[in-house]
Amino acid sequence: MSKIAIVGGGAAGMMAAVGILEKSKSHEIYLIEKNPILGRKVIISGGGRCNVTTGYTDLKEVLKSYPRGGKFLKTAMYNFPSNELYKWVEKQGVPLKVEKDMRVFPVSNDGKDIVGIFEKIFEKENINVLFKKAVKGIKKSEDKFILDLETEKLEVDKVILTTGGQAYRHTGSTGDGYSLAENLGHSCTNLAASLSSYIVEEDWVKELTGVSFPNVQIKFSNKHKFIGPILFTHRGISGPATFALSSLAAFEEFDRETLYIDFVPDKNYEDVKNLIEQYSKANPKKSFYFNLAQFFSKSMAKSICTNLGISQEKVCQELSHKDLNKSIEAIKNSSITLTGKTPGDEFVTAGGVKLEEVNAKTMESRICPGLYFAGELLDIDGFTGGYNLQVAWCTGKLAGESAGEI
Repeated sequence: MSKIAIVGGGAAGMMAAVGILEKSKSHEIYLIEKNPILGRKVIISGGGRCNVTTGYTDLKEVLKSYPRGGKFLKTAMYNFPSNELYKWVEKQGVPLKVEKDMRVFPVSNDGKDIVGIFEKIFEKENINVLFKKAVKGIKKSEDKFILDLETEKLEVDKVILTTGGQAYRHTGSTGDGYSLAENLGHSCTNLAASLSSYIVEEDWVKELTGVSFPNVQIKFSNKHKFIGPILFTHRGISGPATFALSSLAAFEEFDRETLYIDFVPDKNYEDVKNLIEQYSKANPKKSFYFNLAQFFSKSMAKSICTNLGISQEKVCQELSHKDLNKSIEAIKNSSITLTGKTPGDEFVTAGGVKLEEVNAKTMESRICPGLYFAGELLDIDGFTGGYNLQVAWCTGKLAGESAGEI
């Protein structure tokens, strides 16, 4: 019988314990959590509803949703894919649902129900859950690990590090795991915030607070671009496409950056021109902003007219060739100025323990035998939509199964 310590009681840590149990119930498991409860970040994810995973099941496509770590994830993801997680959760008595955007939530819309699954398992299996315990250091002594828990020492045979990144610092994800890993011989990449909103300079964007667009293309002048939903906020721009673009550009520093928006990526310039001209011909006496409203909301159409210097009283038949071209450009290539990332929206940490130092087939360290990793601590991060929790579940499961091998 081995003693196994799991450092971190979030999604990856909880699932690692399950992975160990599924291999053998003869191990003595210690789940160490600095908070007074398990899964604090799990509970608040998805606005408290817990976006458990993605509803997409084509793993080749799912793995494309990770700007960093997709290739490394292949074994873990195929070992415990999103559809298997879905079945497992429902088997534990918590029904799930797939929403229109393919995000998966508990039918109850309560993240506590997901954490409750693990609490019941741990109570039934007599797992040693140590709350309010911070691991201050880990030392390897021959074939044992000695954990410093401030007031006591814990000697175990294997350790699984699942401490999370440094996003949502108020939940306890303060980056402790990076120094623990480094002290055991590992190295970490640079770290950056991912899945952020952006602060925008232009007032017209802020005046459209709450206005959303279901399918636009946003891009920087460099290679980064993404198509999906966006939302204008009182500070700038947010929404799934914005989060994805911030993920792609997570490590790029800027003071000011121009963001280009194509509000109709499924139409080219000529298509837009034809639609405007057809509307004008059919409705010559209507205000021109009604013409623009065929592409987005009336409030957005009015805002664009104001920005272009086109009077809202101007009717379609009065539109000049110059105004027509400016309108098409505004629809296909609007530009706004980004001045920073919105504080507090840093859902995920980009970067982490270097993947070449970890065996992707077992999650065991290639440097320190008996040490395993799972979750956000690794240099893996995905787009919004349940992809990051899926990383925690599948890497946690694989790490637990590997550590639990007798």
